[in-house]
Amino acid sequence: MIKTAGLFRSFSNKKYIERFLAFTVLWGAIIFSANHAKAGIAADSIKVTLTEGTNMATDLSPDKKLIAVDIQGTIWTIPLTGGDAKALTDGMGDDRQPRWSPDGSRIAFQSFRDGYYHIWAVNKDGSGLTQLTFGVFDEREPEWSPDGRFLVFSSDRGGNYDIWKMDLSIRAMTQLTTDPANDYFPAYASDGSKIAFVSERKSAPGIYVLNTDGSEKVVVKNTAKLAGPSFNQAGTHILFNTFTGDYSNLESVEISTGQATALTLHGEDVFPFRTSWISPQEYLYSADGKIKRAKTGENTGRSIAFKAIAIVTKPSYTRKTYDFNSGKPKRVKGIKGLNVSPDGKSFVFSALGDLWILQKGTMIPKQLTKDAFLDADPTFSPDGNTIAFLTDRSGAMNLWLHDVKTGKQTQLAKTEYDINYPVFSPDGTKIAFYQADSKNAWGRGTLQTIEVKSGKIEKIHESLFVPSQPSWSADAKTIALSGLEVYSTRYREGINKILLVSLDKKSDRFVSPVAERSLGMRAKNGPAWSPDGKMMAYVQDGLLWVIAVDPSGTIVGPPRGLTHELSEVPSWTGDSKMLVYMATDTIKQIRVSDGKVESIPMNFKWDYKQPKETIVIHAGKVFDGRNKEYVKNVDIIIEGNRISEILPHKAGRAGKLVNASDKTVIPGLFEMHTHQHAMAGAKLGRLWLSYGITSLRETGADPYDALERKESWDSGTLTGPREFFTGGLTDGSRIYYGLANSVHSTAQLDLELERASRLGYDMIKTYVRMPDILQQRITSYAHKIGIPVSSHEIFPAMRYGVDAVEHIGGTSRRGYSPKISQMNFTYQDVTELLVKSQMNITPTASLQGGFYAMAAKYPDYYENKQFKVFYSEEFRNGLKEGAAQIEKTFPGYLSNFGMIQKTVKNLIASGARVTAGTDSPFVPYAMSLHSELQCWVDGGVSPFETLRSATLWSAEAVGVSKDLGTIEKGKLADLVIVDGDPLVKIEDAWNVKHVMKNGILFSLEDLLKQP
Repeated sequence: MIKTAGLFRSFSNKKYIERFLAFTVLWGAIIFSANHAKAGIAADSIKVTLTEGTNMATDLSPDKKLIAVDIQGTIWTIPLTGGDAKALTDGMGDDRQPRWSPDGSRIAFQSFRDGYYHIWAVNKDGSGLTQLTFGVFDEREPEWSPDGRFLVFSSDRGGNYDIWKMDLSIRAMTQLTTDPANDYFPAYASDGSKIAFVSERKSAPGIYVLNTDGSEKVVVKNTAKLAGPSFNQAGTHILFNTFTGDYSNLESVEISTGQATALTLHGEDVFPFRTSWISPQEYLYSADGKIKRAKTGENTGRSIAFKAIAIVTKPSYTRKTYDFNSGKPKRVKGIKGLNVSPDGKSFVFSALGDLWILQKGTMIPKQLTKDAFLDADPTFSPDGNTIAFLTDRSGAMNLWLHDVKTGKQTQLAKTEYDINYPVFSPDGTKIAFYQADSKNAWGRGTLQTIEVKSGKIEKIHESLFVPSQPSWSADAKTIALSGLEVYSTRYREGINKILLVSLDKKSDRFVSPVAERSLGMRAKNGPAWSPDGKMMAYVQDGLLWVIAVDPSGTIVGPPRGLTHELSEVPSWTGDSKMLVYMATDTIKQIRVSDGKVESIPMNFKWDYKQPKETIVIHAGKVFDGRNKEYVKNVDIIIEGNRISEILPHKAGRAGKLVNASDKTVIPGLFEMHTHQHAMAGAKLGRLWLSYGITSLRETGADPYDALERKESWDSGTLTGPREFFTGGLTDGSRIYYGLANSVHSTAQLDLELERASRLGYDMIKTYVRMPDILQQRITSYAHKIGIPVSSHEIFPAMRYGVDAVEHIGGTSRRGYSPKISQMNFTYQDVTELLVKSQMNITPTASLQGGFYAMAAKYPDYYENKQFKVFYSEEFRNGLKEGAAQIEKTFPGYLSNFGMIQKTVKNLIASGARVTAGTDSPFVPYAMSLHSELQCWVDGGVSPFETLRSATLWSAEAVGVSKDLGTIEKGKLADLVIVDGDPLVKIEDAWNVKHVMKNGILFSLEDLLKQP
């Protein structure tokens, strides 16, 4: 790994960097394919018979004998009469939307095999797999010309999606459409004279026809979501899919008149793909999980039965062991916001919820703050005399100043909303920062500056989507930051680039050290402008780089690699000669001129906060997490942080008595899918506990932010639940969120995997642009260190042992989901794969309509005490107003939600492993989990099954059921005392009176109080 990274470091020419990265990924693909071909079916593999497909595309062979179909990312052929499916591809490429060549010998399709969607083709017997398009752009929806000489497809290589044509004899490409709006889903007429396609043109969105002379004609104007146009054999009509939210129909339009007619009934769940023709009167399409054939003039189709065999495995490995007891101090690794003093002799950072400073030459940091609030994001002034930082002492996360000599701390800004990422201007007279709004949505912020003397605030830029820490030019005329530039408006993904914001009101500019390559996770990973204005430091591919720039930020030289180890959070010394950075878990300093590295040792430990007293809880009823019936009138005896006994009630037992004789005690709840950030402040931990949530599974975060939160809550410096975390979203060539890591090569991936081990990740979360080739490598490594892997994918992920999947819907790189249709239906393929593989699914039903569906159904939904205390009136009112408008804004969002509820019920009834999580804060923290539980019960899942999923099953999925998830002798004392009967009425789980985490008891009143 070091040798590879060292080679990587030596590249200063972008051409060689791109070639090297392409080589490493493609070589991995070649190796995998060879090994896969030799491996056959492993001994522990399970065969799964699929008889339905979710969002499968079909095409009929020219001889009308075989149907090509994609089922869960594999290309298959099935006889037109039905029968057994034959796999043509290996399932590792996310192969989709097959189209037969005119001579019937080849099938073209889109494949994600190398981390981009490209056009591939395979012979009809499965041989001759060939890649046809290459590069860093996506190509989708291939279609052969009738003479077989050309392929047309959509591609984003022109700055948005357009229709392109490839001459197969010479592989030359020609752009056919050039409108600024997205054009996609091309389809040839049978005589080759016209191409139909979908366009999102603002003036007239709909179905267009492109003639051979280049002229275009709109055939159907329609603002609905359209897909899959195809001509009938006579070329007089175009069939296409229309999705409005209320229905997904197959429609036909007469080209000469523009008259459209529905071919299917509103109740049919038509998939968004092209039809093909069996005869002039009969066509083939997919809907309701079936392949169907129907005749013109009829509105119901006949199903073609098939059987496809998929292979899955149940992961089997030794899970990571946990020691939750105190007495073994651990090294502090949650070092957040590292910043070096101008003289290079001091290092300031936040850890355990407070600010600390380490002097070079000493090993023990000095504590600068010590309070019950969250203090974060320290940054030195240019003269080194002042440290600006954030704290929620005054309510929101606001900007304060710390005098380095006297230790005096004063508030500089008191804003209504939280502040993030402060940084001084070069002369120290101003501080730039981001300010959130009432929604405080995952780091989105408006760029502002404040004058240090007067406190005057000036807005510099409109709200930016999860930007990096800003950085000033030496002349203070430009601010540089890392921001997202998307490839098209059709899909949200893009790459991180340096965004230059002029304070002279000139237009924003994106610049990039390496074309079409993403910078590192945005956060605090650069660009960091050197004080002399001549260089920017930044993280890319996990390594630290510098690049020469002019005073305005324009790049004037090639990038130069400085490190060969994982590097984060760079900051400059005042003379622009040194950079300080986090090398995974160690502070290091590097001399820019020659790359000499010096480690900065530190001795800094933390330990669990663990009580020593005995507590006796007299419980009227106990739900233990395993059994459907309550245990009644018992004493739960807690010694320290563990349950020592559960005995029939007896008055006078030794220990502090908690009288819950008229209450119900349940295990502490797990939130299995959340994302957090420091901008939420210290109140976030109390918020979770106030809803009875004692354990969190954070499925994507800045790892140092998450680790600081984990260590703060476990050490008791701040109040909060247990945290089981991962780092950034481990993603592929393109990214979206600020906490996503764009991974291109096995060399970079190895650095990220090493970080997972050294920082003690509890899981690894891969994201939507991660190709299976690399995800398989991630899974193998994760299992070796005992931690699970989760993603948005089910197959082939479950074939190579991925443990879990997030969301029944959720973001998909395809533009449609392999788990759920547009109308929210899930079919036999998904259910059977999940049941047989036992891959854990967290469906996040509350995210996908459930939160608002429950709000519409229950008038007192927003009336719980915790919600009113922790969320502002402005936020609450905005949420209510949004809920009232959601069905108008998104037709079908609420009315189709019942399908998701049925899917959750069916999965649990069929034996799948399902846990409760929400993707908060997209729905409000903590309240979201109770909404999720309520959704399940409202959909027919029993309260017992629901609570078991949120306790025992969640603990098992995380890998901590030895200690958590149930109320049993020897388990950790994480439990909740509620009013009511949650096994009968799930809403009673909201009625929290007391919460215990690690044997420490909190009343609801204690948690609702501001420290």
